[in-house]
Amino acid sequence: MKHALITGITGQDGSYLAELLLEKGYEVYGIWRRKANVDYGNIAHIKDQVHLIYADMTDPVSLITAMKISQADEVYNLAAQSFVASSWSTPLNTAETDALGVTNLLEAIRLVQPEAKFYQASTSEMFGLVQEMPQTEKTPFYPRSPYGVAKLYGHWITKNYRESYQMFACSGILFNHESERRGLEFVTRKISRAAARIKFGLQDYVELGNLDSKRDWGHSKDYVKAMWLMLQQEEPDDYVIATNETRTVREFAETAFRSAGIEIVWEGEGIEEVGRNKENNQIVIKINKEFFRPAEVDVLLGNPAKAEQKLGWKREIDFQELVSRMVANDLKLAEAEIK
Repeated sequence: MKHALITGITGQDGSYLAELLLEKGYEVYGIWRRKANVDYGNIAHIKDQVHLIYADMTDPVSLITAMKISQADEVYNLAAQSFVASSWSTPLNTAETDALGVTNLLEAIRLVQPEAKFYQASTSEMFGLVQEMPQTEKTPFYPRSPYGVAKLYGHWITKNYRESYQMFACSGILFNHESERRGLEFVTRKISRAAARIKFGLQDYVELGNLDSKRDWGHSKDYVKAMWLMLQQEEPDDYVIATNETRTVREFAETAFRSAGIEIVWEGEGIEEVGRNKENNQIVIKINKEFFRPAEVDVLLGNPAKAEQKLGWKREIDFQELVSRMVANDLKLAEAEIK
């Protein structure tokens, strides 16, 4: 029986990955941080099937202890300060977790279990001001946020340990991936939740930032399969995981509200733009300049050809189904609020 250690196990990706590994017969260990109130997050339904270890990415000793306890054959580093907007207000914390934390974990693996296979969660935000379309494993990086910069360090230190110590260390350059388990602070979940709550009269409108930002959106459940596949290969490598399709935030909002039975009509422009419910002329979307980034990433579009060819990976959940799933889940939650 293989042992796997997942950092960030209570998050969106961590929970889907834990489910996948349990299905494959792994003994699953997860790192979580001690809190005043116990919060199992997205793994509440499987908490009795996994082994949880208190540790922190900024505490090397705790990571060494976690490696000794888990005796992991595979380590998946999904822990991060992952909200891009917060990285401008907490740049040092973002760097300590998303950059130096990766080094701490790699050192723990090197010292305790150097033969373990390692997966690093890299991100399309490293491309930032994109240098070519679409982006591949060979596209130059140009991060546009403290988050992107910190993640780029984590990406390169993973490659460095692979080449310096012959460790099996991979990075998955994952483009935007969402799900019903996405945190409320992320724009996709903010939109799906608002559509559901407006439908039930629990909320009047939602405020958004740049509607013209383009992203390559997939479903987390598909993307964690790619993580696992990377660690089943003979040789370690880095892979772009994406859909090769790009959509605007505006399109995501239109699709989400339509899934909730609300057709949007747009009027105005810039921060004066609003989206109205076509049926009753109610404003359901407003633009707020506070939600614009200091340095915008205008478009992200990934080419997953390498992963499809070498890993045999292919996404199964398309954009429409992704949004529909998120809205359906939030409609259930909104309906429960009014009962």
